[in-house]
Amino acid sequence: MHHRPHGQAPFSALPYHENPNPAPGTLPARGWWATSDAARHSLNGDWDFRLAPTAEGTGPTFPSDDPSVTAGWDRITVPGHWVLQGHGAPAYTGVAYLFPVDPPRLPDENPTGDHRRVFDLPADWPAGGESVLRFDGVDSCARVWLNGTELGTFQGSRLPHEFAVGHLLRPSGNVLAVRVHQWSAGSYLEDQDMWWLPGIFRDVTLLHRPDGAPTDYFAHAGYDHTTGLGTLRVACDVPGRVLVPELGLDLATGEEAGVPVEPWSAEVPRLYAGELVTEGERIPLRLGFRTVRIEDGLLKVNGRRVLFRGVNRHDFHPETGRAVDLETMRRDLVLMKRHNINAVRTSHYPPQPALLDLCDELGLWVIDEGDLETHGFCWMPGWRGNPVADARWNPALLDRAERMVERDKNHPSVVIWSLGNECGRGEGLSVMAAWIRDRDPSRPVHYENDADYPDSDIYSRMYAPHAEVERIGRREEEPLADPERDAHRRSLPFLQVEYAHAMGNGPGGLADYQRLFETYERLQGGFVWEWIDHGLATRTEDGRPYFGYGGDFGEEVHDGNFVCDGLLLPDRTPTPGLLEYKKVIEPVRIAGNAAGGTVTIRNGHDFADLGHLAFTWSYAVEGQEIARGDLPVPPLAPGELTELALPRAPAEAPAGEAVWTVRARLAAATAWAEAGHEVAWGQLTAVPRPAPTPARGPLVAPRLEGERIVLGPATFDARSGRLTALAGLPLTEGPRLDVFRAPTDNDRGMHWEKDAQISVEWERHGLHRMRHRTNAVELASDALTVRTRVAPLSLDPALVTVYRWTADAEDALRLTVSVRPAGTWSCPLPRLGVRLGLPAAFGHATWYGGGPDESYPDTGEASRLGRFTAPVDELRTDYVRPQENGARSDVRWAELATDDGVGLRVEAGDRPFWFTARRWTSEQLAAAEHTVDLTPGDTVWVNLDHAQHGIGSQSCGPAPLPQYHLTVAPAEFGFLFRVTGGA
Repeated sequence: MHHRPHGQAPFSALPYHENPNPAPGTLPARGWWATSDAARHSLNGDWDFRLAPTAEGTGPTFPSDDPSVTAGWDRITVPGHWVLQGHGAPAYTGVAYLFPVDPPRLPDENPTGDHRRVFDLPADWPAGGESVLRFDGVDSCARVWLNGTELGTFQGSRLPHEFAVGHLLRPSGNVLAVRVHQWSAGSYLEDQDMWWLPGIFRDVTLLHRPDGAPTDYFAHAGYDHTTGLGTLRVACDVPGRVLVPELGLDLATGEEAGVPVEPWSAEVPRLYAGELVTEGERIPLRLGFRTVRIEDGLLKVNGRRVLFRGVNRHDFHPETGRAVDLETMRRDLVLMKRHNINAVRTSHYPPQPALLDLCDELGLWVIDEGDLETHGFCWMPGWRGNPVADARWNPALLDRAERMVERDKNHPSVVIWSLGNECGRGEGLSVMAAWIRDRDPSRPVHYENDADYPDSDIYSRMYAPHAEVERIGRREEEPLADPERDAHRRSLPFLQVEYAHAMGNGPGGLADYQRLFETYERLQGGFVWEWIDHGLATRTEDGRPYFGYGGDFGEEVHDGNFVCDGLLLPDRTPTPGLLEYKKVIEPVRIAGNAAGGTVTIRNGHDFADLGHLAFTWSYAVEGQEIARGDLPVPPLAPGELTELALPRAPAEAPAGEAVWTVRARLAAATAWAEAGHEVAWGQLTAVPRPAPTPARGPLVAPRLEGERIVLGPATFDARSGRLTALAGLPLTEGPRLDVFRAPTDNDRGMHWEKDAQISVEWERHGLHRMRHRTNAVELASDALTVRTRVAPLSLDPALVTVYRWTADAEDALRLTVSVRPAGTWSCPLPRLGVRLGLPAAFGHATWYGGGPDESYPDTGEASRLGRFTAPVDELRTDYVRPQENGARSDVRWAELATDDGVGLRVEAGDRPFWFTARRWTSEQLAAAEHTVDLTPGDTVWVNLDHAQHGIGSQSCGPAPLPQYHLTVAPAEFGFLFRVTGGA
């Protein structure tokens, strides 16, 4: 028996926009299908619009069908958000509600957009039958009139709602009026981590429903992996036939048949074209045969354990917000497939419906998530007032579950239903789960936010650190207090439904997670948070473009750039984090023993053999390819591996470091990539890196000449010992110790846990304002030694740093840097190396080392050894909020050159280094809030780093693992400098 909290009135006594429960007028929930032979008419386009400050809207005359009502109104594009079209402003919060928390009530200040559209029926609009007006998404509450007659109201922003309107339509001059409230009771259920963007943001469509047409259908297409038989049954509310010509099937609706089929999976998305034929309508079907079960504590599809290599995805476009067109949706999924991603969680609501058609076609596992999050109640003691724990909200919760399941039930790509996100715990979730299981027992149910997992078939966590994930993999996690609940949780498969927070530079630690996922079968992968940065296209007053985030639009309450935490930049440019993820999750593992002349290939797919891939090898010396060829690889079944012999090293290969690179590419074009697209790669060292270049001839003695010191090709300031010129090339700033980097979002940590931020520790230690003191400049017969103390303002810890310079007879200048910490250091360093400045003309970079993109200690899997070239201006990554970026790892040598070919070449000493070049300092980078705050100067600033601190994902996840910490300790490193091309 359900009880209302004491003193709380029933919702029926409240205004419609404050009553969350389903209102009369809308039709029952049903499936979405893109095409049929029935007529449809889009009502998208330009609408009349006026914004009002309260829920009263523009007044009682608004719904009239008198055209003069909207004289002088503005025009707005539907689908769209009025706050992105010059009316009001967007606002971003990750958790907090933007109104007083008094569920289900709202303040008087409630921006309300009145929309009107006048339309004519198409000339060939059928007579008879019924016509249905469909809204696929309106944020957050709508009241609808047609030709002056009220149709009803609805809430549930990311869910479809329909009205029967045939009796109201006229051939021409139809007036559709929609009043949209920014805030409603439904807003308490829609506190997802995203921009608050009101409006009619999905399609508005008029659909004809002929007499005898189905209201709905449910295609049940299972697969028995033991027999290879698919079973098909299509339930329909009117009689009809189900035709699948390719399978020779002609069934009555409700009849079941078994037939040999090729199953559907994300790797092999086999779809069969069919048709549901009824008296009134013919509906195309796309059938994918697959069965989802949880057996032996594992989630299995078609009898096999699945490893999710997933991402969380919002509907988002930097110019149109959540109004996303089909081309953009396809672009998203094609990018996912090209980067080895096989799964999508539709965070935190059902997506645009067409997205799931694309997932069926291209092949992606989908966790379809309900339009439900009440995260803002976490600030209340004990989640006080949380709707999922108040039975009065159950009808609203059930309505959301029903509309999701009914809309999306016919998609084979949907393998898990998710109740919602971050709602705490409560009976309402159990009510939703029970209804879903009764309606569709063929899919498991997921919910993460209740540690006892009473309603979830999956043990799901967010941002669990690596050590905890390993314990879970071993089934050795901390026990729950209730033995029965504990036993239940231990029986469940595990998913990291959110992990590896992809905010700014990062995420780090992906490879360490993936090793765990591939070691312990209970760990069935995870979903990186998230797919794309939600930066909104913005311009400065003088027209320069940039991407805005929380606080850029005058919000009173906001969460800053926490909305920019994706693997894509807002314009859908892949970040280095996406390239890293592609490498980490690649479904073919290539390793081996070059010394033994072998390479090992392992098929990491769940279903596909390797017949769809073509393998090649190449042999390169010092980054220059010497030879290449094909590598015959048998079509290994999933999980199989083979060891193959490599060819003999080319006899004509010169001396030097040599590397085999083996690549797996698509043998033929697919729906998401051309033939030759690289799926996986591996490198094996054939000849190790030789010792550093030795000195040529005797070392040159330094000499004092007035206020300068000359050492071979180099000139130094006699007082500071700083290098000022090399072979006639003036330096803006000579190399000196540098330990600061512009904090990344992950360095800054979780903005709600300031004591955990490593960047705060760096600031406390003064690493952003280090000062240099020269204690001695010493000339010897074979070297110049400069002794310094590098220390922060106001504090006494220091890094005692000694620079030893030598030069040989061939104008090679060598630097050895020795660093010894003094005093007490209680935090790791951001970086350890030297920084120097070159004239702005040195704008071209070439290097032999890791590339082609940036990498750091725990983000380096995608960095391959090679010779690369790029303009300095392309070495950076333009994260929405500027931060440390652009380092290339494992560099053996790097050269910066002018258009005239004059270059400064830097070679590694005993070990490779990190190389970074950009046109602003780390301090300028740290001070910038947006990319437009950075103005190129007259210097190219170059960092040559002995070591870097790891990245991690502590903007919401774990810090870098201990092995990636740059602990303060004695260190020694060196470089060779040489000017090339003449001075």
